[in-house]
Amino acid sequence: MAGMGPGMGPGMRGGGPGRRMQGTAKMPPGGMKTAARLLKMVLGTYKWSLLVVAICILVTTATTLTSTLFTRTLIDDYIAPLSTEANPDFGPLAVTLFKLAAVLLVGVACSYLNSRLMINVSQGMLLKLRENLFEHMESLPIKFFDQNSHGDVMSVYTNDVDSLRQMVGSSLPNVFSSLITIVATLTSMLVLNWQLTLLTIALTTVMVFTTKWLGGRSATYFRRQQNDMGAMNGFVEEMLTGQKVVKTFCHEDEAIEEFEILNEKLRDSAYNANKVANIVMPINGNLSNLIYVTCATVGALVALGGGGLTVGTLVSFLTLIKNFTQPVSQISNQVNSVVASLAGAERVFRIMDSDSEDDSQGTVKLVNVEEHADGSLTETPDVTHSWAWKKPVDEGFELIKQQGEVDFSNVDFGYVPEKQVLFDIDLDTEAGQKVALVGGTGAGKTTITNLINRFYDIQDGKILYDNIPITQICRTDLRRSLGMVLQETHLFTGTVMENISYGRLDATDQECIEAAKLVHAHDFISRLAQGYNTMLNADGGNLSQGERQLIAIARAAVANPPALILDEATSNIDTRTERMIQQGMDSLMKNRSTFVIAHRLSTVRNADIIVVMERGRIIEQGTHDELIAEKGRYYQLYTGNGITD
Repeated sequence: MAGMGPGMGPGMRGGGPGRRMQGTAKMPPGGMKTAARLLKMVLGTYKWSLLVVAICILVTTATTLTSTLFTRTLIDDYIAPLSTEANPDFGPLAVTLFKLAAVLLVGVACSYLNSRLMINVSQGMLLKLRENLFEHMESLPIKFFDQNSHGDVMSVYTNDVDSLRQMVGSSLPNVFSSLITIVATLTSMLVLNWQLTLLTIALTTVMVFTTKWLGGRSATYFRRQQNDMGAMNGFVEEMLTGQKVVKTFCHEDEAIEEFEILNEKLRDSAYNANKVANIVMPINGNLSNLIYVTCATVGALVALGGGGLTVGTLVSFLTLIKNFTQPVSQISNQVNSVVASLAGAERVFRIMDSDSEDDSQGTVKLVNVEEHADGSLTETPDVTHSWAWKKPVDEGFELIKQQGEVDFSNVDFGYVPEKQVLFDIDLDTEAGQKVALVGGTGAGKTTITNLINRFYDIQDGKILYDNIPITQICRTDLRRSLGMVLQETHLFTGTVMENISYGRLDATDQECIEAAKLVHAHDFISRLAQGYNTMLNADGGNLSQGERQLIAIARAAVANPPALILDEATSNIDTRTERMIQQGMDSLMKNRSTFVIAHRLSTVRNADIIVVMERGRIIEQGTHDELIAEKGRYYQLYTGNGITD
């Protein structure tokens, strides 16, 4: 669509602080299902890397246990006997220590490989997730962006996605490693002394239930923290884009006050989440020390009482207790990170699960054609600026010349089901006509153009485009046939030439220059420091409002679409400049069906049909002279006589 960037549409602006992710999104039923979905996504791409990581974790755990169990052998078989010999031989001990060192080096190598692989997995997952998220976002309907603040969506791309990276790259591997360590250590402890093992399990159970209780309390706060962060980001984004309005009305203090409220709310939720999370570690640390002291006391009494427990066995067992309680505590600590990440994952998947625009019925395509003398049409890959609808039929397809006839029949519509905004709209147009939509603010003029583009689908009635129901036309082809220039101009970061060529990416520089000349934008562009190579930034902040609008109109001109929609396209251009470009606009609209929304009624006097709307209904239709003669609502709007509302 010419003159229109991706995702732009009426009503798309930064949302207020109270806005949340809404629309057709589906919330994951629970944290476990969200985690399972995330794990499935990672395994689908990196299963072999994760297999190697699992092997490395197993080897690292085995080497750690080997060194711990060697303590018993070292004390009972080497140190104790050597202490009683007159001429001790340290050779066997040295050989054994070298073997142990070799085993530990293998563990170090596996630990290093594990870390490197997980960096690759986490960053790769992050790359793929952002790509999928952005790709899906581009398929979402305008309704989604009308209902969700831009800052809140940006928070998903930054904070929430990064929290997933931390979980995949750090938390989940640590949890897996800890579980392996717990199982292996527990097995070794049972082999050494089953009585002390049962005592350790009993005391560790207290630690587990304490952590579970605290983790359950923190989960709610972490979810609230992610939502509050998105709300604050949305407010900041809104304030940045509306800073000129804030300063114009001297509302700096009010903006600061509202930001402080949101910031305090975020602080409270973050404080509550981390307050609970941060007490887990010291509690687990103290419980771990208690388990160690208790087992050391009981073990020492058994060893001194001749219960068959050697000093080497006791030392090894006490070391294993640390190896056992430390991963239990580590899992407890990672729970907080996982809970926060799952809260972010829910917000990510909420966007991923939002329904894309349904184009399942769209089978009619827009194609370039060559028109022969006898009126027949032939599809051609060349750009001819002659178009036809390629409609499937039983025996193949038929080509229907694109005329630009749009017909509304008994159309009812509401942006939300409970609030209807258009009522029984009947409108018939002919090819090449200029149709002007006029009326007061909120009359439904822009809504009409939204429906022609299928930004929204109607609730009742039908809309025909060249006698084809628009639901049968592929949305991309439908919008490609409608060049659109909005009142709210959006320019991208790049050169003037790049912004004009956005209307048709394969347009040559000369074609862009000709389009600029057509709408009288060439003169002011030539006066810029770098001409057509002048860089634009901050949505064209280095240009005047009128100059930005002229570039948007040039963008529509270079696209050379079959039909046009002009939503107050000259509203930001002064009267003198408007007169200068009117001839170029007339050339642009020649032989094209054009829908014009205008508040400045002097610009639509030459329209073929003027449609007067009020409160979602068409109350008058006709030419300028016909409506003036009727002395109805249009007459009142045009002359200013008799207007009371």
